[in-house]
Amino acid sequence: MLIAADKFKGSLDAVEVAGHVAAGIRRVRPGVAVEALPVADGGDGTVAAAVAGGFTLRQTAVTGPLGKAVTASYALRDGTAVVELAEASGLRKLPAGVFAPLSATTYGTGELLLAAMDAGARTVVLGVGGSATTDGGAGMLTALGARLLDRDGRPLGPGGGPLRGLATADLTGLDPRLRDTRIVLAGDVDNPLTGETGAAAVYGPQKGASAADVELLDTALAHYARVLAQSLGHRAAEAARWPGAGAAGGVGYGALAALDAVFRPGIEVLLEVLGFADALERADLVITGEGSLDSQTLRGKAPAGVAAAARRAGRPVVAVCGRLVLGAGELRAAGIGAAYPLTDLEPDPAVCMERAGPLLERVAERLAAEHL
Repeated sequence: MLIAADKFKGSLDAVEVAGHVAAGIRRVRPGVAVEALPVADGGDGTVAAAVAGGFTLRQTAVTGPLGKAVTASYALRDGTAVVELAEASGLRKLPAGVFAPLSATTYGTGELLLAAMDAGARTVVLGVGGSATTDGGAGMLTALGARLLDRDGRPLGPGGGPLRGLATADLTGLDPRLRDTRIVLAGDVDNPLTGETGAAAVYGPQKGASAADVELLDTALAHYARVLAQSLGHRAAEAARWPGAGAAGGVGYGALAALDAVFRPGIEVLLEVLGFADALERADLVITGEGSLDSQTLRGKAPAGVAAAARRAGRPVVAVCGRLVLGAGELRAAGIGAAYPLTDLEPDPAVCMERAGPLLERVAERLAAEHL
């Protein structure tokens, strides 16, 4: 059995999910071979999944979203680094209840990319979920050597708000190693940079932005893209409309326009990096899952990606989850034969989150009894 599940957000990380599922299975079927391959889709937990899959954990001090030093982790193996933007510039790096929608910076994400290249990485998988920022990747590019200046030739302040005053974007000082480094944006959103479905409008409120802040940030990001296009040409203008440009408050745009990055669904990238195809060859049954199986799951989240890959290989898939919102037909269409939510055992969601581990072992026991 191959356990390839994502985290149960707020309760268990992906490694813990796999451990509890395996424990439940072995109580019912002690002789069965169980292999765990925790997965992620580019958001929180991406580095942890890579480390569980055999990458080496690295840590470094970088600039956090509020400008104070934070410790950030990344994963490295054989010249490939897995970098999680949220480790440097994520909401979880903010003090509880504190937001900075206009001034939060991605400078630390740029420092994390530099650290990965210093360690020998020439392919960087950049997970772009969970950001606290809406600066279009301006902070990231500045850390990598770009100069973003106002009309008086002074460097812009941090965050998306100051982008309104951007007059000149000089990218000639970008770290030369970037020319030989492949950067893959791994995410689960396909938003453009600006507009009704852009970075500020859709995700700004989650980062503390008021309606006025959203309007200001959207205008600032549009101006930022125009100035970058003056320096970089047609590609930078087009990149603002590409899927993924709005990921992580526009970091997707900064990487696509200035770093020649490519954008791919995060779960597809992580499955490749983790060697999922090889593990799938050894599997008779795949168990996937995440905290909530709902409509968002079907839009490129980890369980949908796992199920799609398993179906192509002719392997059956079942899922575990905290709560189940999808119907049986939707599950089958996604390639998932059955789902086992914790709420079948405990209807109170708060109790499910508090006791997720023991409850998960019990649903795994039921799964094993029915499928093995």
